[in-house]
Amino acid sequence: MIREAIVLAGGLGTRLRSSVTDLPKCLAPVADRPFLFYVINYWRSQGIERFVFSLGYKREMIEAYLEKQFPTLAYEIVTEDEPLGTGGAILASLQACKQQQILVLNGDTLFKGDLHAAARFHHEQMAACTLLLKEMQHFDRYGVVCTDEKGKVTEFQEKKPVQSGNINAGVYLIDRHKFLEEELPQKFSFEKDYLEKWVGQRKFIGLSQHGYFRDIGIPEDHQLADHELRSLPLDPDKIDQSWTLFLDRDGVINQEKHQDYIRSVTEFKFLADVPQAITRLSQRVGRIIVVTNQRGVGKGYMTEADLRDVNQYMSEKIAAAGGRVDRIFYCTSIDNLHPDRKPNPGMGYRARQEFPEIDPEKTIMVGNKHSDMLFARNAGFYACYLATTNPEFNFPHPDIDIRFDSLPELADWIVG
Repeated sequence: MIREAIVLAGGLGTRLRSSVTDLPKCLAPVADRPFLFYVINYWRSQGIERFVFSLGYKREMIEAYLEKQFPTLAYEIVTEDEPLGTGGAILASLQACKQQQILVLNGDTLFKGDLHAAARFHHEQMAACTLLLKEMQHFDRYGVVCTDEKGKVTEFQEKKPVQSGNINAGVYLIDRHKFLEEELPQKFSFEKDYLEKWVGQRKFIGLSQHGYFRDIGIPEDHQLADHELRSLPLDPDKIDQSWTLFLDRDGVINQEKHQDYIRSVTEFKFLADVPQAITRLSQRVGRIIVVTNQRGVGKGYMTEADLRDVNQYMSEKIAAAGGRVDRIFYCTSIDNLHPDRKPNPGMGYRARQEFPEIDPEKTIMVGNKHSDMLFARNAGFYACYLATTNPEFNFPHPDIDIRFDSLPELADWIVG
């Protein structure tokens, strides 16, 4: 599986200057967030655990944003002292990569591709480069990528009015070793001087996918993204079996020990009426999944067997009340950069691998800490804050969609 991505974010963004005057393109505000927020978090939800950012124009602003918004993200910065072109930026960034197969993204483009399917296709084809393609209708802004029946890229057509065709979605899977073996200059265009130059002579593969696509390079598409990426308000009447609930454990399901851990079954105490609330919620939603940080194991305060005993006890008591927990994911690491430790979205990714029917746009994360809300944002879920342990946390808040005092109160809202 591909776990590492390069993000090209060093461009000048001249075409967008009329609507975004003093920001690098990737920080253009979209639905009240910098556009880069959506790029990072979508691909994290697909399993990317480490990023290499290629920066140039106004790089200090991007670095400051990453430090503030993503303090637990594993990443490295590669800077361009002078413009290197997309190919030169990729070449320089590959020196900072650790894996052989690398995902390459553009910081001003969001394509919600299926990385698992793309990585499998890339591996099966033993491609030097796999391009993710997006089928579009009635366009003239993009060139067409032509492929044969096996997906091999045969031609890159220039921009012209087209009724229907596959465009380059700006997402690539690159074999690092094959790319570095090429005799490439320090400055070059990846599209013109690599893909178009070597098409037919190198194994370039195209895979068409149907995910959301938006390139914010011009003001009109920037405005469209601002509209499209806004989440709809939660409506309890629309929550049904197609929805999923993610629940934090301590402070949501059971009483939380202040600055300590639930170390054994004897210390586990349900919050008032929670088993009954989960029973009611089980009848309404399709899946209930618990995601919990448990670094008490990593610190040696209890064993993983102790943790499993507590979780089994909790599940059995909920089942006895008529409810269910479909799966429990936990992270015992003490490393804040661990991809599974909230607010990192790794447990959400693992859940979606196990339950492919999970739709992020029909998923609510319920927690009692800001890290739970950030996990929701990072995974692309709705965020529900429970004021069980920290009622003073400000609301309204950009990281919170809804707020209740307890899980039974949320159940009342959803079930009625």
